[in-house]
Amino acid sequence: MSTQPVRTTKLRPSKARTILPGFGLSMGFTIAYLSLIILIPLASIFIKTTELSWAQFWHTILDPRVLASYRISFGTAFCAAAINLIFGLLLSWVLVRYRFPGKKVIDSLIDLPFALPTAVAGIALTTIYAPNGWIGQLFTPLGWKIAYTPLGITIALIFIGIPFVVRTVQPVLQDLNQETEEAAVMLGAYRWRTFYRVVLPQLMPALLTGFALAFARGIGEYGSVVFISGNMPLKTEIAPLLIMTKLEQYDYAGATAIALVMLIISFLLLLLINFMQWRLNRRTIEGG
Repeated sequence: MSTQPVRTTKLRPSKARTILPGFGLSMGFTIAYLSLIILIPLASIFIKTTELSWAQFWHTILDPRVLASYRISFGTAFCAAAINLIFGLLLSWVLVRYRFPGKKVIDSLIDLPFALPTAVAGIALTTIYAPNGWIGQLFTPLGWKIAYTPLGITIALIFIGIPFVVRTVQPVLQDLNQETEEAAVMLGAYRWRTFYRVVLPQLMPALLTGFALAFARGIGEYGSVVFISGNMPLKTEIAPLLIMTKLEQYDYAGATAIALVMLIISFLLLLLINFMQWRLNRRTIEGG
Protein backbone atom coordinates (compact mmCIF):
# COMPACT_ATOMS: atom_id res chain seq x y z
CA MET A 1 0.00 0.00 0.00
CA SER A 2 1.60 3.22 -1.21
CA THR A 3 1.38 6.33 0.81
CA GLN A 4 1.27 9.66 -0.97
CA PRO A 5 2.26 12.83 0.79
CA VAL A 6 -0.67 14.97 1.66
CA ARG A 7 -0.45 18.42 0.17
CA THR A 8 -1.26 21.19 2.47
CA THR A 9 -2.45 24.42 0.99
CA LYS A 10 -1.70 27.65 2.76
CA LEU A 11 -4.65 29.86 3.30
CA ARG A 12 -3.86 33.40 2.37
CA PRO A 13 -4.86 35.80 5.05
CA SER A 14 -7.92 37.61 3.87
CA LYS A 15 -7.78 41.32 3.67
CA ALA A 16 -9.09 42.92 6.82
CA ARG A 17 -12.43 44.48 6.16
CA THR A 18 -13.88 47.34 8.05
CA ILE A 19 -17.45 47.34 9.21
CA LEU A 20 -18.34 50.08 6.75
CA PRO A 21 -16.62 50.02 3.34
CA GLY A 22 -15.31 53.02 1.46
CA PHE A 23 -12.57 54.17 3.85
CA GLY A 24 -10.42 55.61 1.09
CA LEU A 25 -13.25 57.66 -0.39
CA SER A 26 -14.51 58.92 2.96
CA MET A 27 -10.97 59.75 4.14
CA GLY A 28 -10.27 61.68 0.96
CA PHE A 29 -13.51 63.59 1.31
CA THR A 30 -12.68 64.37 4.95
CA ILE A 31 -9.24 65.75 4.11
CA ALA A 32 -10.60 67.80 1.21
CA TYR A 33 -13.44 69.15 3.35
CA LEU A 34 -11.15 70.11 6.23
CA SER A 35 -8.72 71.74 3.80
CA LEU A 36 -11.40 73.90 2.21
CA ILE A 37 -13.16 74.84 5.44
CA ILE A 38 -10.30 75.08 7.97
CA LEU A 39 -6.75 74.63 6.69
CA ILE A 40 -6.82 76.94 3.67
CA PRO A 41 -8.55 79.86 5.50
CA LEU A 42 -6.10 79.55 8.38
CA ALA A 43 -3.18 79.41 5.98
CA SER A 44 -4.41 82.59 4.31
CA ILE A 45 -4.02 84.41 7.65
CA PHE A 46 -0.32 83.51 7.73
CA ILE A 47 0.14 84.40 4.06
CA LYS A 48 -1.60 87.78 4.35
CA THR A 49 0.42 88.66 7.43
CA THR A 50 3.68 88.20 5.50
CA GLU A 51 2.88 91.44 3.65
CA LEU A 52 4.03 93.23 6.78
CA SER A 53 7.67 93.60 7.71
CA TRP A 54 8.82 92.43 11.13
CA ALA A 55 8.87 96.02 12.38
CA GLN A 56 5.35 96.67 11.10
CA PHE A 57 4.10 93.36 12.52
CA TRP A 58 5.45 94.03 16.02
CA HIS A 59 4.24 97.63 15.91
CA THR A 60 0.73 96.40 15.02
CA ILE A 61 0.34 93.67 17.63
CA LEU A 62 2.09 95.59 20.44
CA ASP A 63 0.03 98.74 20.04
CA PRO A 64 -1.50 99.68 23.44
CA ARG A 65 -5.00 99.65 21.96
CA VAL A 66 -4.46 96.13 20.57
CA LEU A 67 -2.96 94.83 23.83
CA ALA A 68 -5.93 96.24 25.75
CA SER A 69 -8.34 94.48 23.38
CA TYR A 70 -6.48 91.20 23.97
CA ARG A 71 -6.81 91.61 27.73
CA ILE A 72 -10.54 92.32 27.42
CA SER A 73 -11.24 89.43 25.02
CA PHE A 74 -9.20 86.74 26.76
CA GLY A 75 -9.95 87.94 30.29
CA THR A 76 -13.72 88.11 29.91
CA ALA A 77 -13.81 84.86 27.93
CA PHE A 78 -11.86 83.06 30.66
CA CYS A 79 -14.06 84.44 33.45
CA ALA A 80 -17.24 83.56 31.57
CA ALA A 81 -16.01 80.02 30.85
CA ALA A 82 -15.01 79.53 34.51
CA ILE A 83 -18.46 80.67 35.69
CA ASN A 84 -20.13 78.43 33.13
CA LEU A 85 -17.98 75.55 34.38
CA ILE A 86 -19.59 75.83 37.83
CA PHE A 87 -23.16 76.67 36.92
CA GLY A 88 -23.14 74.39 33.87
CA LEU A 89 -22.31 71.48 36.15
CA LEU A 90 -25.10 72.55 38.51
CA LEU A 91 -27.64 72.77 35.68
CA SER A 92 -26.57 69.40 34.30
CA TRP A 93 -26.87 67.82 37.75
CA VAL A 94 -30.39 69.19 38.26
CA LEU A 95 -31.56 68.14 34.79
CA VAL A 96 -30.17 64.60 35.13
CA ARG A 97 -30.69 63.70 38.78
CA TYR A 98 -34.06 65.33 39.60
CA ARG A 99 -37.60 65.24 38.29
CA PHE A 100 -39.74 68.35 38.56
CA PRO A 101 -42.51 70.15 36.61
CA GLY A 102 -41.22 72.09 33.61
CA LYS A 103 -38.01 70.07 33.35
CA LYS A 104 -38.33 69.65 29.58
CA VAL A 105 -38.97 73.36 29.14
CA ILE A 106 -35.81 74.26 31.06
CA ASP A 107 -33.86 71.64 29.13
CA SER A 108 -35.04 73.21 25.86
CA LEU A 109 -34.13 76.72 27.02
CA ILE A 110 -30.51 75.63 27.44
CA ASP A 111 -30.21 75.48 23.64
CA LEU A 112 -31.74 78.92 23.11
CA PRO A 113 -28.35 80.68 22.66
CA PHE A 114 -27.63 78.27 19.79
CA ALA A 115 -30.82 79.20 17.94
CA LEU A 116 -30.98 82.91 18.81
CA PRO A 117 -29.01 85.26 16.52
CA THR A 118 -26.11 86.71 18.46
CA ALA A 119 -26.99 90.28 17.48
CA VAL A 120 -30.50 89.82 18.89
CA ALA A 121 -29.02 88.45 22.11
CA GLY A 122 -26.67 91.44 22.33
CA ILE A 123 -29.46 93.97 21.88
CA ALA A 124 -31.65 92.17 24.44
CA LEU A 125 -28.87 92.01 27.03
CA THR A 126 -27.98 95.66 26.47
CA THR A 127 -31.61 96.67 26.92
CA ILE A 128 -31.86 94.76 30.18
CA TYR A 129 -28.53 95.72 31.75
CA ALA A 130 -28.28 99.34 30.53
CA PRO A 131 -28.48 102.02 33.25
CA ASN A 132 -32.17 102.55 32.40
CA GLY A 133 -32.88 98.85 31.80
CA TRP A 134 -34.96 96.49 33.91
CA ILE A 135 -31.99 95.12 35.83
CA GLY A 136 -29.49 97.92 35.25
CA GLN A 137 -31.67 100.54 36.91
CA LEU A 138 -31.66 98.50 40.12
CA PHE A 139 -27.87 98.78 40.37
CA THR A 140 -27.49 102.36 39.16
CA PRO A 141 -28.38 103.93 42.56
CA LEU A 142 -25.68 101.74 44.12
CA GLY A 143 -23.09 103.09 41.70
CA TRP A 144 -22.76 99.78 39.86
CA LYS A 145 -22.65 99.85 36.08
CA ILE A 146 -23.14 96.60 34.19
CA ALA A 147 -23.59 97.47 30.52
CA TYR A 148 -20.66 99.12 28.71
CA THR A 149 -18.19 97.53 31.13
CA PRO A 150 -16.16 94.27 31.16
CA LEU A 151 -18.84 92.90 33.50
CA GLY A 152 -21.46 93.33 30.78
CA ILE A 153 -19.18 91.58 28.27
CA THR A 154 -18.73 88.68 30.70
CA ILE A 155 -22.50 88.35 31.14
CA ALA A 156 -22.97 88.21 27.36
CA LEU A 157 -20.30 85.52 27.06
CA ILE A 158 -21.89 83.53 29.89
CA PHE A 159 -25.16 83.62 27.96
CA ILE A 160 -23.71 82.27 24.74
CA GLY A 161 -21.34 79.78 26.41
CA ILE A 162 -23.52 77.96 28.93
CA PRO A 163 -24.92 75.40 26.42
CA PHE A 164 -21.43 74.11 25.63
CA VAL A 165 -20.78 73.05 29.22
CA VAL A 166 -24.26 71.65 29.88
CA ARG A 167 -24.47 69.62 26.68
CA THR A 168 -20.97 68.24 27.21
CA VAL A 169 -21.41 67.21 30.85
CA GLN A 170 -25.04 66.05 30.66
CA PRO A 171 -24.53 62.78 28.71
CA VAL A 172 -21.52 61.83 30.83
CA LEU A 173 -23.52 62.41 33.99
CA GLN A 174 -26.35 60.26 32.64
CA ASP A 175 -23.97 57.35 32.01
CA LEU A 176 -22.42 57.41 35.50
CA ASN A 177 -23.02 54.33 37.60
CA GLN A 178 -24.95 55.50 40.66
CA GLU A 179 -24.26 52.23 42.47
CA THR A 180 -20.70 53.45 43.11
CA GLU A 181 -22.04 56.57 44.79
CA GLU A 182 -24.48 54.55 46.90
CA ALA A 183 -21.69 52.19 47.94
CA ALA A 184 -19.52 55.13 49.02
CA VAL A 185 -22.36 56.55 51.10
CA MET A 186 -23.05 53.17 52.70
CA LEU A 187 -19.38 52.89 53.62
CA GLY A 188 -19.67 56.11 55.60
CA ALA A 189 -18.58 58.79 53.15
CA TYR A 190 -20.38 62.10 53.37
CA ARG A 191 -22.32 63.39 50.37
CA TRP A 192 -19.79 66.08 49.58
CA ARG A 193 -16.87 63.65 49.93
CA THR A 194 -18.66 61.18 47.64
CA PHE A 195 -19.15 63.88 45.04
CA TYR A 196 -15.58 65.16 45.33
CA ARG A 197 -13.82 61.76 45.35
CA VAL A 198 -16.14 59.60 43.21
CA VAL A 199 -18.24 61.70 40.87
CA LEU A 200 -16.08 64.73 40.08
CA PRO A 201 -13.01 62.81 38.80
CA GLN A 202 -15.22 61.07 36.24
CA LEU A 203 -16.73 64.39 35.15
CA MET A 204 -13.48 66.37 34.90
CA PRO A 205 -12.64 65.44 31.27
CA ALA A 206 -16.11 66.49 30.15
CA LEU A 207 -15.92 69.66 32.25
CA LEU A 208 -12.60 70.60 30.68
CA THR A 209 -14.03 69.98 27.21
CA GLY A 210 -17.02 72.19 27.96
CA PHE A 211 -14.73 74.85 29.40
CA ALA A 212 -12.54 74.78 26.30
CA LEU A 213 -15.53 75.07 23.96
CA ALA A 214 -17.07 77.95 25.93
CA PHE A 215 -13.70 79.69 26.17
CA ALA A 216 -13.00 79.34 22.44
CA ARG A 217 -16.48 80.62 21.58
CA GLY A 218 -16.06 83.60 23.91
CA ILE A 219 -12.72 84.68 22.43
CA GLY A 220 -14.13 85.13 18.94
CA GLU A 221 -17.64 86.29 19.89
CA TYR A 222 -18.72 89.49 18.18
CA GLY A 223 -22.50 89.87 17.71
CA SER A 224 -23.65 89.50 21.31
CA VAL A 225 -20.77 91.60 22.70
CA VAL A 226 -20.49 94.54 20.32
CA PHE A 227 -23.60 96.26 21.69
CA ILE A 228 -23.18 95.69 25.43
CA SER A 229 -19.45 96.45 25.44
CA GLY A 230 -19.77 100.11 24.50
CA ASN A 231 -16.67 99.77 22.27
CA MET A 232 -14.52 102.20 24.25
CA PRO A 233 -10.84 101.92 23.22
CA LEU A 234 -8.48 100.74 25.97
CA LYS A 235 -11.51 99.97 28.20
CA THR A 236 -14.20 97.79 26.62
CA GLU A 237 -13.04 97.30 23.03
CA ILE A 238 -12.77 93.61 22.11
CA ALA A 239 -10.24 92.19 19.65
CA PRO A 240 -12.82 91.00 17.06
CA LEU A 241 -14.21 94.55 16.88
CA LEU A 242 -10.71 95.93 16.37
CA ILE A 243 -10.21 93.45 13.53
CA MET A 244 -13.47 94.62 11.93
CA THR A 245 -12.34 98.24 12.32
CA LYS A 246 -9.09 97.56 10.47
CA LEU A 247 -10.96 95.70 7.73
CA GLU A 248 -13.24 98.71 7.25
CA GLN A 249 -10.09 100.81 6.92
CA TYR A 250 -8.79 98.36 4.26
CA ASP A 251 -5.87 97.45 6.51
CA TYR A 252 -6.12 93.74 5.72
CA ALA A 253 -2.56 92.91 6.75
CA GLY A 254 -3.03 94.61 10.13
CA ALA A 255 -6.31 92.78 10.70
CA THR A 256 -4.74 89.41 9.91
CA ALA A 257 -1.79 90.20 12.20
CA ILE A 258 -4.16 90.70 15.14
CA ALA A 259 -6.09 87.60 14.14
CA LEU A 260 -2.86 85.59 13.90
CA VAL A 261 -1.89 86.45 17.48
CA MET A 262 -5.37 85.46 18.69
CA LEU A 263 -5.11 82.22 16.73
CA ILE A 264 -1.73 81.29 18.21
CA ILE A 265 -2.74 82.12 21.79
CA SER A 266 -6.04 80.25 21.42
CA PHE A 267 -4.27 77.22 19.97
CA LEU A 268 -1.74 77.12 22.81
CA LEU A 269 -4.46 77.43 25.45
CA LEU A 270 -6.58 74.73 23.84
CA LEU A 271 -3.49 72.52 23.54
CA LEU A 272 -2.86 72.97 27.26
CA ILE A 273 -6.48 72.12 28.10
CA ASN A 274 -6.37 69.02 25.87
CA PHE A 275 -3.14 67.94 27.58
CA MET A 276 -4.79 68.31 30.99
CA GLN A 277 -7.77 66.33 29.73
CA TRP A 278 -5.49 63.56 28.46
CA ARG A 279 -3.73 63.39 31.84
CA LEU A 280 -7.06 63.16 33.64
CA ASN A 281 -8.30 60.40 31.33
CA ARG A 282 -5.07 58.47 31.78
CA ARG A 283 -5.23 58.84 35.56
CA THR A 284 -8.86 57.70 35.57
CA ILE A 285 -8.03 54.61 33.50
CA GLU A 286 -5.03 53.71 35.68
CA GLY A 287 -7.05 54.27 38.83
CA GLY A 288 -9.94 52.16 37.52
